[in-house]
Amino acid sequence: MKLRLICVGKLAEAWQREAADDYAGRLHRYQPLEIVELKEEKGGRKGEVAGLLKREGERILEKIPERSLVILLDERGRLFSSEQLAEKLGEQMLHGGQDWCLVIGGPYGFDQAVRQRADLLLSLSKMTFTHQMARVFLLEQLYRSHTILRNEPYHNR
Repeated sequence: MKLRLICVGKLAEAWQREAADDYAGRLHRYQPLEIVELKEEKGGRKGEVAGLLKREGERILEKIPERSLVILLDERGRLFSSEQLAEKLGEQMLHGGQDWCLVIGGPYGFDQAVRQRADLLLSLSKMTFTHQMARVFLLEQLYRSHTILRNEPYHNR
């Protein structure tokens, strides 16, 4: 089972890149991971958002592998505890499940076509985070999931 993370936009700050690279490196020890960065559309003035989302959505859909389980990060998605995410990941790994394709949209979210392709909407919190912070938090939670599955001491429970 492989993980693909599709991200709209780049990490602007050095500390964000360092944190994301750190967790991605840790995660590689457990599972293959590919990170795909897509160009973030600029604009967002009234009336332009729909077109912006459509253009980003087309690029996102082009990068989603056909047989993947597609998980969109969305503030209105389901909330999982770290243990629940680990359990879901573990079930997929145990049963030879589909590769996961996790998608972090830009500041305006996702086009409806991308939402229709999703198998799960996942929220990291009831709070709203920038899409750059969401990447760091998601990579950390995926790493944490593997340490939970292996009863390693990173997750203190």
